[in-house]
Amino acid sequence: MAFDSERPSIILATPTGSNGQLPAVLDPMLNGMEEEQIPFQILDMEGSSAVERAYNASVASRLSVGVAFDDTQIIVHYKNLAPDKPLFDVQITDPVTVRKVGANAARLVKGVPFKK
Repeated sequence: MAFDSERPSIILATPTGSNGQLPAVLDPMLNGMEEEQIPFQILDMEGSSAVERAYNASVASRLSVGVAFDDTQIIVHYKNLAPDKPLFDVQITDPVTVRKVGANAARLVKGVPFKK
């Protein structure tokens, strides 16, 4: 599916060259977003770090929320925050934690309390 800049959605920023492919370990994150009924799009983005990609994604998102990752962590960013100060920086440890990150990114959009 092609990227639609007009579609309100959380943007998941994958490293350039990954062709929008997420590692299987991040599948629970997508489930968390879907449970909260917030749409997402996956897009390759430039950036030297996950924090930079997440910020760039938040600026590109009509919902102002961007998510990026590296080998060990998931970053959730909001466009009104400083570029180097993400909202969440969560270690990839287990599927439950990864699912909560997705749910909490969606809850940021909805304006409801985060899951602990």
